[in-house]
Formats: sequence, C-alpha cells, structure tokens
Amino acid sequence: MKITAFNYITGNFQEKSIVPENLSKCLIGRNPNCDFILNSPEVSRVHGIIIYQQKQYHYIDLASTDGSRINNQTATINQSFPLQQGDVIRIGDFFVLFESEDANSITDSEDFFKQKTVIVPNQNPQDTRRTEFTVTCTKVIEETHDVKTFSFVAEPPILFNDTSFNYKPGQFVMVDLEIDGKPCKRAYSISSSPSRPYNLELTVKRVSAPSFQPDLPPGLVSNWLHDNLRVGNQIKISPPMGDFTCLDNEHQKLLFISAGSGITPLMSMSRWLCDTRADVDIIFIYSARSQEDIIFQQELELMALKYSNFHLAITLTGNELDSTWSGYTGRLNETMLLGIAPDFKERIVYSCGSEGFLENLQTMLSQLKFPMDNYNQESFGLSPTLKPALTSPNQSSAENPVVAFKKSSQEVVCDAGETILEAAQREAIRLPHACQMGVCGQCKLRKVSGEVSYEKDFGCEDDFVLTCVARAVTDVVIEG
Repeated sequence: MKITAFNYITGNFQEKSIVPENLSKCLIGRNPNCDFILNSPEVSRVHGIIIYQQKQYHYIDLASTDGSRINNQTATINQSFPLQQGDVIRIGDFFVLFESEDANSITDSEDFFKQKTVIVPNQNPQDTRRTEFTVTCTKVIEETHDVKTFSFVAEPPILFNDTSFNYKPGQFVMVDLEIDGKPCKRAYSISSSPSRPYNLELTVKRVSAPSFQPDLPPGLVSNWLHDNLRVGNQIKISPPMGDFTCLDNEHQKLLFISAGSGITPLMSMSRWLCDTRADVDIIFIYSARSQEDIIFQQELELMALKYSNFHLAITLTGNELDSTWSGYTGRLNETMLLGIAPDFKERIVYSCGSEGFLENLQTMLSQLKFPMDNYNQESFGLSPTLKPALTSPNQSSAENPVVAFKKSSQEVVCDAGETILEAAQREAIRLPHACQMGVCGQCKLRKVSGEVSYEKDFGCEDDFVLTCVARAVTDVVIEG
C-alpha cells in the first residue's frame, strides 16, 4: 500500500510505500525517528501508527495533542480503525491518503459484487427503458454540518456505467420516496463519477422549508434523507436525466464555477475528467460561506495536488471568517475571475448554484464580453428573472393570461415570466411535478386550448404542456 500526505497550507507533499512483509508498523509524527515524518507544530512527536494485522491495515491515534480525523470523523484515542483504500486521515495541517499501489487490486466494492453475482454488460434493450431502480445505502459521509453524501449500490447489483443505467457526469436522478403516506419526488445531481461504476453517490444539503410551496417544500425530501436514511436502507431512483454534462465536450480548457451545493454536478465532472482525460485543463472556482461550509474540501485539495491539470480556487463569502484562512474572500467578481482564470474567454464554462448566483455570474460574464455560446449552467427551478420566456414575434401574448384547469374547475392569472406551475403553486393549486426542469415529464398535462412558450425545445407534443417550464402566451385551458 501507499500513503500520501500533503499540507494544504505549506504545499508540502510526500509519499511512502508500506509493505507488510518488510514493515509491520508505520509510526507517524514529527519526531525524526518516525517512519513517516510530518514536520508541523500541529503534529505530535509520535502522533499515530499504521499497523498490519489479520490481513488488514489499521490506524491508531496514540493520544496525540490535537487528535486525528478519519474521513472527517474524529478518531478515538488508542482505538484501532480499519483502513480501506481511499480513506483520508487528517493529522494537523496534513491530509494523509491511504491508497493501493497495485492498479489491479480488488476493492471491497468489487468483492461485494463478486459475492452477489457475476456482472456482465446487459445487452437486453428492454433494460434501457427501466423507469426506476432500487438502490441500497452502503455509506453515509458527513461532508459538512449540513451536507451528507449517500453512497448506494443497486439491487440486484449492476455497474452504474452499464447499459441499463449508464449516466453521464453532471446528470441527476429523481429520488422517489413516501413520506407521511404521501409520494414525494426530488431531483438530485449525482456527485460520483461513471468512471467509478461500483457505487452511486448523491450529496444532499439540509434545507429549510420555503413558504411558497406548502404542499411539498423542497426541503422535505432533503431533510428526510438526512434524518432517516441509514446504511442498509433502500430507496428508489429514476434513470439518469439532464443534458448538463461535459462528456461530449472535446475542448481542452474548461472553467467550472459553483457555489454551495451547486458543487455536486461539477464534482462529478471533475472526478470523471481527472480519471479519464489528462489532456483537459480545468480551473475549478468554488464559493462557500465559511471554511466549515466547504463541501468536498479534502478531496478538492487532494485533486489539486495529485493532478497537474486541475487548478482549485475557493472563495469564502461569509462576514465572519477564520483568521487562519489565507485564500480568496468575498463574492466572485471581475478582479477575482481575471486573477484566477486570465484566459477565461478561451474556456468552456460550466456553472451551478443558486438562482441569484447564476444571474450575477451571467451578468458579469456578459459585461466582460465572454462568448456566451460557451456558457452552460444548471439550476433546479429557474427563476423568472433568470431566463424569461421566449415568444416569437408573431405571437400576440396576453398581458396577464389566465390558465384554467378543467377537471378541478380552478384557474389562475399568470404574472409576467411565471411558469404555469409557479402560478399554480402561488394559489395553492396542486399539480404533479418533480424535477422542475422539463426533463422528467412528471408535470406533463393535456392542453385543451391556448398557446404556451418554452425557453428551449423540450420535445413536448402540441397537445400537452410541461407546466414546470411552460409559460402562458394566451389564455390556456388544461385538463387537470
């Protein structure tokens, strides 16, 4: 096995091979007699030890002054912790990665699948039309105080790059739950990469319930996952959806810009590119409120050190910042962007974040004369001001068109720029919906009369309307 350490403040980088036949233990600390020396005041003279026993590596914190954290969890003093490939130990200012030197080594996840079944690519074309998958939670990782990553395998087992699922980095799935006896669906970007096909990961932020959607607030499903989903539990998910992906982009220079939980699809893309495309130059800009809110911080810093084509810049936007932070501060602005990515006009931009963040980013890039044809973004539930409805010049749109729902005998007046779903929710009219992006088709209803417009072609038949992305051009009657 190999242990790799780097100091995210000084940039110190080192690695060491540990072979059970030649080394039964590996002392870690700043004492010159240690086997793996981490020279930093925050590291105890003899901080911890890696031992090999019963065909398994273990880490033990030897009553160090500042403690150790394994996969962001505090290690109990003098307690043996079994190490798996990919585990990260935080020791002072160092991140220590535990990994295999054998490219052909078998991981635990591979063992799991071999025990279950022999997996071969599924050639049955009917499987590509599956509408849902049952997945089992195998791990829950606390990324921050309000963000968790849930790792899943499929039941029955499949590889997640198999023809029956086969997702692209940046896509999302619909999580299908029943909460308090009511069916609930929510869209979540996949944070894992199809280049690592043995598990699928969803990274979810806990959110408070908004007042404008009393029937099924966006925070309902996220908070339920945080409070209830445990290792061994099963849930149902949809096939992958969405066209926010860099998979088919052959451009050699990319710029990823995200904020908050908007990091998830860009993390999937970054993992995939670092695994498969060493020729692509990536600049990754991420905005977080504070150091405690940086999602994937350890992995991002590892990627920046391990991959010469991955360049990381993090800015903190909160008012109260830790005095030890020496990175960027404040919201992303023109000066910051030019300092981080002076060649930004030569890059393809992928961005994801809140509606306000994306709106400000688009405005800034437009003012800087960035070629907006090279701009791509992802946001669930676009605001009316972010992307207004598109109407053709020969359409005679009503100033405030009325949408009538024939079956329920309800109607609503649509404000300028409002989608039909938004207008209905404002008046507490319940309509089926899920992704709020015009992708999943859950909101599709039959249109009796009237005209609607879309910001782009969603492929919806003329006799139907996707209420989550459609805006009324004239008075509209819908069966619903």
